[in-house]
Amino acid sequence: MPHNNHLAYFYFILSVGVAMMLRVMSWWPSLDPFNPDWVLLVLIYWAIAMPERFGVFTAWSAGLLTDVLTGRLLGQYALIFALVAYFSIREHLRLRQAPMLQQCLFVFFCLAGSESVIFGTESMKAGNQFSFDFWYPAFSGTVAWPLVFTVMRQVRQKARLG
Repeated sequence: MPHNNHLAYFYFILSVGVAMMLRVMSWWPSLDPFNPDWVLLVLIYWAIAMPERFGVFTAWSAGLLTDVLTGRLLGQYALIFALVAYFSIREHLRLRQAPMLQQCLFVFFCLAGSESVIFGTESMKAGNQFSFDFWYPAFSGTVAWPLVFTVMRQVRQKARLG
C-alpha cells in the first residue's frame, strides 16, 4: 500500500505540473482569453476522486505555486483553490454519482467563482471594467471538464490508484 501511496502522489504532482504548463502556454495568442484554469480542473478531479489523499492543504499549496507562476497576488489562487477543494470534497460522493452534465454545472460554478474573486482583487488594484470576455475561461473550462475527467480517470485506473 505505501508504494501505491507514493505512486498516487507522483501522478498528482505530474498532472498538476502538466496543468501548470498548459496554464501558461500560448499556442495561439488570439485564443489566450479562452484558456481555462487547467490547474483548478485537475484539482477538482483529484478532490473528487481521492479526497482522503488530496485535500484543502494540497490545493492551497498548488495555489501558492500558481500564484508564483502567474505573477498574481500571493495567496489569491491559494485561497480560491482551497475553497474549491473544500466544496469538491464536501460534495464528492454526490459528484461521483452525478451525470456529466451536473458535474459540468458544478465545475462551471467553481470556475465562475474563481474568476469572480480574481476580478474582484484585480478591480481593487486597478479599477478594471467588467467585460464579457472575463467569463471565457469559466465557459471553456466547463466545456473541457469531460475531457479532463476522462483523461484523469484513465490515468488513475491504469496506475491502479483506487
